[in-house]
Amino acid sequence: MNKRILAVYYTQSGQTKQILDSFLQPMIAQDVEIDYLQVRTQHVFPFPWSTPVFFDTVPESVEVIPTPLQPWTTKYDRYDLIVLAWQPWNLSPSIPINSILQDDRFKAIIKDTALVSICGCRNMWINAMEKNKKLFAVAGTKHVGNIALADRHLNHLSYITIFHWLGTGKKDRKWGIFPLPGVSDKDIAGAAVFGTTVNDSLAAGNWENLQPALRKQQAVNVKYSLMFIERKAGKIFQKWVNIINQHPQKRKNILVAYKYYLAVALLLASPIILLVDLILIRPFNQKKIKQQLDYYSSVDYNPNI
Repeated sequence: MNKRILAVYYTQSGQTKQILDSFLQPMIAQDVEIDYLQVRTQHVFPFPWSTPVFFDTVPESVEVIPTPLQPWTTKYDRYDLIVLAWQPWNLSPSIPINSILQDDRFKAIIKDTALVSICGCRNMWINAMEKNKKLFAVAGTKHVGNIALADRHLNHLSYITIFHWLGTGKKDRKWGIFPLPGVSDKDIAGAAVFGTTVNDSLAAGNWENLQPALRKQQAVNVKYSLMFIERKAGKIFQKWVNIINQHPQKRKNILVAYKYYLAVALLLASPIILLVDLILIRPFNQKKIKQQLDYYSSVDYNPNI
């Protein structure tokens, strides 16, 4: 009997589906049966997004609050592998993805089943992945592989280009001079290489060495500078959400302040903080840093890391 995969995805721009399709090509070539589940929410998140509407997702995404889903169904109740194609919002899983992962019927399908996660993002995904790992643990699924495809351009440039893409819906060069936003076409096409590796483990029914094999292929690339910023930013994001929770009537005004804070923190403060870290902290914490890089490149889950 052919192996069965449930390919679960949410997409607005279409990029996540492109990544998923490329990744699944080797399985399709081997006649693996694939059942697709596109996550749809009752509240439709628009694309393109206006800036205020985009930032209005901050509280619910940071606190991993689900939203009602549209009716969905799958062909089977059990699969040999779950492939979850997802994206981070605000250093957290997107609201549609956190919603399907907290759906009781979906949790029953993925319980005790191998799951490979694959995301497309600007560049920061580790905080969101940690929240996903917690949801995986609650559901009892077996997280056996993780792949993260990111925009390879400099942090400052990708911050500008991603908002151009979100705001216009056009994946082109802002003013004709900035780089293209999002995951490159080359990297999207290259996801098929990782699909071959996953398919080998699927055929063998052995997942033990999958993530080490994917790491050798650079399926995940944790950069220290981004990890350093993201670990601090995740805590700061939560503090802003706490303020909104304390003053819900001022939500819009607080989110405007947060938007400007985020731009200043990323574009001006973070380079200074990274320079101080490079000189005064990083040289004396190499062992701890290596442990953190290894952990975030793995599929292990440790809430105390």
